[in-house]
Amino acid sequence: MRDIAARLDAQLESVQVSAFDSAAPRAWFIHARHGNGDSVILLHGLGDNRLGTVGYAQILLDHGYSVLMPDARAHGVSGGIYATYGLLERDDVRRWFQWLETNQRPHCIFGLGESMGAAQLLQSLQVEAGFCAVIAESSFSSIREIAYDRMGQQFHAASWVGRTVLRPVVDVALPYVHWKYHVNLTGASPENSVAHTHVPVLLIHGQKDGNIPVRHSRRIKFVNAEVVLWEVPGADHCGAISTSHEQFEQKIVSWFATHEHLRASTASQVMSQ
Repeated sequence: MRDIAARLDAQLESVQVSAFDSAAPRAWFIHARHGNGDSVILLHGLGDNRLGTVGYAQILLDHGYSVLMPDARAHGVSGGIYATYGLLERDDVRRWFQWLETNQRPHCIFGLGESMGAAQLLQSLQVEAGFCAVIAESSFSSIREIAYDRMGQQFHAASWVGRTVLRPVVDVALPYVHWKYHVNLTGASPENSVAHTHVPVLLIHGQKDGNIPVRHSRRIKFVNAEVVLWEVPGADHCGAISTSHEQFEQKIVSWFATHEHLRASTASQVMSQ
């Protein structure tokens, strides 16, 4: 990553914020020396780390954006005992946003998340309304909906199997996790977080996604008419960057450029509505 930063005349530094617990989230911040004055928070998927967002970072650096690349809690070199699919991570994202505002003072702060990172980013909109715009690729809509998919996938079947025949397994598993780990996963719901947000949201989802089916993004869009959804023909999970690279680059850059003049209202103003 340092080689890429050097080639693009950018400066890389390792940074850390304080979480509400002992998770100690860590990240790279890559400052474009001749940038456009905006920053993007890049969030990776489940079981991955910040290196998984290098391809996206390179696109954004090419266009003058500075990028913040965190390791999610319980991933990479960040602390934390386990991932909570956005329940705790939404506050981590808020703290990264505040770090950028305090230490870098960009004109606009954007967000780009992939898979679990997309779900975390969308849920962070409940606690941080200052994003100028965000992009979420291959997000799940709610933990219950993705649990139905996971149950069906174990038997190479559709989600209806999880929603009907195997529903009792989901109904037992979620309360068990709550009891054992004191984490109420039913609260992990990007669709609920997006329902009343004023932050511009672009959803990207491959129509051939066999991991998190495209219906999840359709559900998220359904709850907020202002949300834009780009369904990518032939793309699998988080596959837009490889299946339609030029169009993907054009979409994300133009989405951010379109909204860079819209400095979002402060969280207190939005939350009071």
